[in-house]
Formats: sequence, structure tokens, C-alpha cells
Amino acid sequence: MSTNLANLLYLIPIVAFILALRFLSNPAHARRGNQIGAVGMLVAVVVTWIKIGTTSWWAIAVGMLIGGAFGAVAARRVKMTAMPQMVALFNGVGGGAAALIALAEVHRVLPEPGAPKVDISLAIVLSALIGAISFAGSLVAFAKLQELIGGRPITVGRLQTPLNALLAAVATGCGAALVAGAGNEWLMIVLLVSSAVLANLLVLPIGGADMPVVISLLNAFTGLSAAATGVALDNTAMIVAGMIVGASGTMLTRQMAAAMNRSVRAIVAGGFGGDGELPAGAASAGGSVRSTSASDVALQLAYAQQVVIVPGYGLAVSQAQHALRDMTKLLAAQGVTVKFAVHPVAGRMPGHMNVLLAEAEVPYDQLVEMDDINPEFARTDVALVIGANDVVNPDARTNPASPLYGMPILDVDQARSIIILKRSLRSGYAGVDNPLFVNPKAALLFGDAKASITEVTGELKALGGIAVTA
Repeated sequence: MSTNLANLLYLIPIVAFILALRFLSNPAHARRGNQIGAVGMLVAVVVTWIKIGTTSWWAIAVGMLIGGAFGAVAARRVKMTAMPQMVALFNGVGGGAAALIALAEVHRVLPEPGAPKVDISLAIVLSALIGAISFAGSLVAFAKLQELIGGRPITVGRLQTPLNALLAAVATGCGAALVAGAGNEWLMIVLLVSSAVLANLLVLPIGGADMPVVISLLNAFTGLSAAATGVALDNTAMIVAGMIVGASGTMLTRQMAAAMNRSVRAIVAGGFGGDGELPAGAASAGGSVRSTSASDVALQLAYAQQVVIVPGYGLAVSQAQHALRDMTKLLAAQGVTVKFAVHPVAGRMPGHMNVLLAEAEVPYDQLVEMDDINPEFARTDVALVIGANDVVNPDARTNPASPLYGMPILDVDQARSIIILKRSLRSGYAGVDNPLFVNPKAALLFGDAKASITEVTGELKALGGIAVTA
């Protein structure tokens, strides 16, 4: 296939990727956006396959079958609680692929007489550098989310900054030498290794509360490495797709960092984290915790005019989204206005709660963003917090000593009554206590969220005598 024809056919996946991104911006059309993007990627792969025309087509076919089968099985079997880990892992695979292609390109061009052009050499180096960082950093993010390692910041003490600077200098020096025409394949290997170790040292000190931002940032890195790989391979579709991923990932990272009132630089420089637990009934902030029962919760919900539900990671852990949907249907049938307050960084990845609630077919118009829902809390009869912690912590507004201070939160403490569903008084992913638990207006219903919601729904049926409609 000629280059001109291939570039013409590449317009199909390019348009598909842009349309996919457009559809993904609306939850109602997100599934269609995914389908359009998948079709565009399939066309890009087929065109590239034909364009290359190598004798090793069978090896490419085998690789596609293995990778496609693994991806399909993993996507269908993954639990919603493990979705962030899968996103981090798949993102890392993309960065690793870019790094391996860069290594292969160096191996291919070095034996040829004369050094490759500067722009091609620079693209190869950037692909290797950014790809290795994305790959290694995503693996660390995966390990933290999977709790293979602790969510708390991990550092090497005073050596952290000097080691980071040394590794950055080694990677940059090797890259500069390759661009200048040094014909040594070991330079590329040293660049890859130093970049990967640097990524580990950069992500390990970042606390669990910042993981959604880190995942988004690493996703942007993968896009940039793919774009650089496209330049090295003269592949237009890869360049455009990589730039789309890089640009969208960068914008999402900035928006999420703004939602936490933290700069991306501060997050990368090291986050916060911890791991603590207080026994049920203890004082987490100088007061006493008041527990409640499912019947009391049902009574408050039944007589409320407006209920705002705040979903968190605990909702995903207990797989309670469908039980919650049944309860909200019952409340709506009884004339109660129900809204969902979704914080930008709720859960363990961007959009985690939106995906979780969409799976349970919660109407999109019930999902309200933080800036729009906060003024509603003062007029809300009951704020129902399910598994959320850091995003409702009042210390973010009032306590300068808290690591959460300055992060915009959902103002659930302004509601007339606050019901919190939790397994225990364990701190959130940021590892800090939450004074909301000892708020005089708050009561905690301890136990598994799904079991608690199911019990509350049963009590509501007994109170109202109304069956949940399909």
C-alpha cells in the first residue's frame, strides 16, 4: 500500500477518535463513543498492517490475538472496585509498548550508515523516556491501588531529591548523546532503566488520595509517548491519537488538581497519606460518635423532601449500586427528591462514581457536580454519605493543619441531617480523621453498605407499603 493511500485511509480512525472523545463527554452517549473509538482503532491497525507489508505478518497476527483476548477477558471479568487498577495497568502497557518500539528503532537504525535525522532521533528518545516513565509509574499506581504496597507515601529520606536529580541527569544525558548521533545501543538501555527507576521514585512518595490525579497524568504521558512513536514511525494516525490522549489527559489532570486545590507540581513533589483506624464509638475529633439503625434511617428518608446521596469508594467495594438504585426508586415513588453529589476525585480514578452509578442505570440528570450541588445542601433534609470520607471532610475548609486543607469538598455538614454508611471509623485514603463523624447532626450506620441499604429499603417498604417498580 502506498504512503499516500495509507494517509488517506488514516483519516477514518482520526475522525473516529475525535468523534469518540466528543461522545465520551456525555454519559448518555459514552458507550457509543467507546464503540466508535474501537472501530477507529481497528481500522488504524488494519491499515498499518497492510502498509507495512512485512513477511512477519503472522507474528503480528499472533500478537494481536493474544493481546485482544487478554484485553477482552480482563475487561469483562474486572470488578468495578478493580477498575482503577485495570486502567492504570492498561495505561502502563501503552507506555511500555512505546518504550519497546523506541528500543527496536534504535536497534534498526544504528547499523545503517550515517546517523538518523535529528527529528527522528529526538522522537525516538522522547518515546523511550516518556514511555518508560509511564510504564513504571503506572505499575506503581497499580500496586498501590491493588494494595500490594501501602497507600502511604514511600520515600528514601534525604536521598530522595539527589537521587531524582541524578537519574534525571543520566536519562537526559543519554538522550542528548543519542540525538547527537552517538551510535551505542547501551545508551538507550541506560536511558530506559534510569527513566523507569525515576518514575518509581516519583510515584512512590505520592499518597493514595492523589492517585486519581496520578493516573490521569500518566495517561497523558502515554499519549505523548505514542505521539512521539508516531513521528519516529511516520504514522499519522498514531501521532493524532497520541496527541488527543495527551491533550485530554493533561486537561483532565489540571481539572482534577484544581478540584483538590492543589497544583500538579505539588502532587508530583509528594502527596499525603496514612493508615489509621479508630474503634466504633470512639471520638475521632474531640467528640462522640452517634450510631443509628436502619429503621431510624428509613424514617428520616421517608419524611424528607430532598435527599442528597454522596457516593464514595465504599459503595464500589460493597457493590451496592444496584441496591442503592432500588432504594432511590422507592423514595421517588414516595415523592422524595433524590440527587447524587459527585465529587471530581471521588473513588480511585477519574469518573469512578459516574461509571459505577451508570452501571446501575441511575438517571444522568440526578448526578450533580460539586459546584452545583453545594448550594443545595442547606436546603437538604438528609445527606446520605455512602463510603465517602476525604471529599466530605470539613477540615478541608477549617483546619489549616490538615493535609486536606484548601481542597474543595462537598458541604454535607450544611444539611439538616447527615447519615453516614461505613464499615468502621477507619480514616479515608488520605489517612486523616474526619470531624464530620462527631457532628451533632450526623449519625453513623455501621456495616456493609449493600446490606445496610437493603435493610433500609425493607424498612421503607414497611413504612410506605410501596413496592419497588422495575
